[in-house]
Amino acid sequence: MGFYIVQFLTGLSDAASLFLVAAGLSLIFGVSRIVNMAHGSFYMLGAYIAYFIIAALPHTALSFWGGILLATLAVGVIGVIVEIFLLRRLYQSWELFLLMATFAVLLVIQDLARWAFGPEDLMGPMAPGLEGSINIFGALMPVYDLVLIIAAPVVLLALWLLLTKTRWGILVRAATEDREMLAALGVNQKWLFTSVFFIGSLLAGLGGAIQLPKGGADLLMDMNVIAAAFVIVVVGGMGSIPGALLAAIIIGELGSFGVLFLPQSTLVMMFLVMAVVLVIRPYGLMGKPETEGGAGESFESILRPAPRKLRIIGLILLAIIILFPAFAGKYQMTLFGEIAMFALACMSLYFMMGPGGMVSFGHAAFFGGGAYAAALLVHHAHTPMELALFLAPIAMGLLALIIGWFCVRLSGVYLAMLTLAFAQICWSIVFQWSGFTGGDDGILGIWPAKWASNEVVFYYLTMLISIGGILLLRHLLFTPFGYTMRACRDSRLRADSIGINVTRHQWFSFAVAGVFAGLAGGIYVFSKGSVFPDEMSIPRSFDILLSVLLGGIESITGPIVGSTAFIWLEDKISNLDFWRLILGCIYIVLVLAFPQGIGGFFGTKFGHFFANESEKTDGIT
Repeated sequence: MGFYIVQFLTGLSDAASLFLVAAGLSLIFGVSRIVNMAHGSFYMLGAYIAYFIIAALPHTALSFWGGILLATLAVGVIGVIVEIFLLRRLYQSWELFLLMATFAVLLVIQDLARWAFGPEDLMGPMAPGLEGSINIFGALMPVYDLVLIIAAPVVLLALWLLLTKTRWGILVRAATEDREMLAALGVNQKWLFTSVFFIGSLLAGLGGAIQLPKGGADLLMDMNVIAAAFVIVVVGGMGSIPGALLAAIIIGELGSFGVLFLPQSTLVMMFLVMAVVLVIRPYGLMGKPETEGGAGESFESILRPAPRKLRIIGLILLAIIILFPAFAGKYQMTLFGEIAMFALACMSLYFMMGPGGMVSFGHAAFFGGGAYAAALLVHHAHTPMELALFLAPIAMGLLALIIGWFCVRLSGVYLAMLTLAFAQICWSIVFQWSGFTGGDDGILGIWPAKWASNEVVFYYLTMLISIGGILLLRHLLFTPFGYTMRACRDSRLRADSIGINVTRHQWFSFAVAGVFAGLAGGIYVFSKGSVFPDEMSIPRSFDILLSVLLGGIESITGPIVGSTAFIWLEDKISNLDFWRLILGCIYIVLVLAFPQGIGGFFGTKFGHFFANESEKTDGIT
């Protein structure tokens, strides 16, 4: 009996620390609509800063809690610096474009923390006076865990008083409901956003600092906590602080007891919970429906068929690609092939995200799934490469139909997070079903057919499939279905009122994106000769998403430009020391210089070059 009580209290203790992080994330999103990937970095900084402050002071209760307070305030100030000097310059950009900026901050902080604090894990000091345990029916419960349990409702009460009993809180709640009206009333939104970012970052820092005696500090804290924080915020309802507490308790208890009864489920339990909650209650347990637009709103310009000048440029590039093997080595051909495959995967995401208006955080489920489908067919059924390349995208189209049936009933961040949940479920199946998929060891020896084993022949095969897939997706955008997709994106209500089945069209576009992502994954596995679960993981999904954002969704060329820039940068700097710092700084420069993405910027900059001819060739605007 005592063991289960202690296990329950341990779950509450874990939930307390997660709630502090999720509350700050929910507060920031509710006001600024920023999907803040750097929030986990603030959590990590809170732990590290608290560790070194406490270590520098005498080991007393006053110095311990004083160190926690100072670290919390320091992280709040760091959050303000990030908001003022980076995010404030991007508020007019597409909301999800800020995700790329915060991801850049995450990369920068990761390497700066490794340089400043060292690569070793740090064991946190015990809180003076709270080192012992209490006996609960024969089971021991650490006293400090009880302190954490008390901390969560105390913070919730403080936030409630701040949001309901102060003028600042009234303004925050008003901004959550209608930011434009608040600006029209003369409220300084810039400083309101800054203050919200300070409180949100402070809460993340407090979460990291206060768990120090229990979990210590390490460089993986940021990525380990951010996924859980997002799940809690979405399950509880975006912008709902009480919802975040309720969701944190659910996730904490499931994690605590899941280790006992279903240890293999711990990798995916919270994503299963999120999927079930969003399917049953699309806006979380205590959330409100998003207004039309929301996180999925697109600033995409009007798409027009390519004018003659642009087609000539395309033919020149195609000629260069065809002649490339004549003056390039094996490495260069492999790099170009990887860029082409990744461009197809990015184009498939753009298809559903730009014209379709549906954001996905889990597109690697179809890219990696296509790679696994082809690999499994070859490995277990000895399927020829040609048939595997045909069946892999079909399998991913069917998977996308199943996942999309649930996802297209949601919108904005809720839709994006549900795709992430399904992607993690698929990843966990691949990772844990070692007897069939090879598990963490992956599947090896998946090589092209004999006729395609020559690097030049495989290069042309890769280009044929990748460029052909990109052109086919582009063609679909200018069919009646493509125009209907954009109508559904721009105004769901109007499209529905004229008899368009919006859900069906979005479902079909979701499936089409899955087919072409699976095609990219199918050719990818033959280029590498192997596949591992990493190709279906969260980082791979964000690689694809960030490449699309980097290129911009202002034009069809954006995914191609973004994927090219991403693969080229990864190739050039991945072997350097502090490559995350370098890559993060490059991303920051790019988002500041090209707030509409690289492709969108140049499309606007040189649009006049094609304007006259475009008007002649396009009768539909």
